[in-house]
Amino acid sequence: MLEQLAQFYAVYGSVINFIGINALLALSLNVTLAAGMLSLGNAAFAGLGGYAAGILTIYFKLPYVVSLCGGALVAGIVGLVLGLPVLRLRGVFLAMATLAFGEVVRIAAVNLDITGGAEGLTGIPNVTKTWIIYLTLAGTAYFMAVLRSSKLGWALVSMREDETAAACLGIHVTYYKVVAFTIGAMIAGLAGGMYAHLNYLITPRDFGFFIAVDLLIYNIVGGTRIWYGPILGAALITALPEILRGVGVTAGPIRMGVNGLILLLVILFLPNGLASIFARVRPAAAKAETA
Repeated sequence: MLEQLAQFYAVYGSVINFIGINALLALSLNVTLAAGMLSLGNAAFAGLGGYAAGILTIYFKLPYVVSLCGGALVAGIVGLVLGLPVLRLRGVFLAMATLAFGEVVRIAAVNLDITGGAEGLTGIPNVTKTWIIYLTLAGTAYFMAVLRSSKLGWALVSMREDETAAACLGIHVTYYKVVAFTIGAMIAGLAGGMYAHLNYLITPRDFGFFIAVDLLIYNIVGGTRIWYGPILGAALITALPEILRGVGVTAGPIRMGVNGLILLLVILFLPNGLASIFARVRPAAAKAETA
């Protein structure tokens, strides 16, 4: 049994690791979506966290955990500074502003010597292990579950439903927006640092526009209103190329098309995402037990 598990991990270990990291990134975006904010800047925050963690490890010889915390802190500080002016925007204007921020981060990474330029920052030690990824994911998922029933969580839900009504109830809308934005940035920065120490390097292409869109897809497919929804979406979309390869289909040329088809089917038939299936099963099971 152990030998079979070792063989399975040898073949699919990389996919398992990236499922965990993508799930962390999806949860980082879910924090802002919970407040009704459509931000496309979390990929850039992941890039900032990855570069910061890599620089702290390579140039300052700091321990792995300290570098990860430093990357998350850098992403959180930038998120706080960016959020103060940008979160005055709403809807598509907020999405465009955060997308533009991502492009600024990419251009800076390409042109700065400390980031390795267009070739990326290389020589980062490969010290991120699978158990570290999933321990971090479990802790983040627990935080998200607790957040939903906390004062902050209820404030975010109120703001998502109606900002004006939330403000009338005494909720400081700007404060809670900035807090959610900063938390999301820190989670993304942490995931970026883990990615950099898993992949040996980080390049400006690793957290570009398409990654930002993927994070949104993970949340829509999995469901934004239940804490484990983004994890389900990230797991399905990340594992999809391997699933297609298993049935004899090369995923590369048609990956975006398949992702789009899944997104369309979810929107049409499961508007609350894959997590809504489990939400329906649990009440049905509870009803059967009491019958």
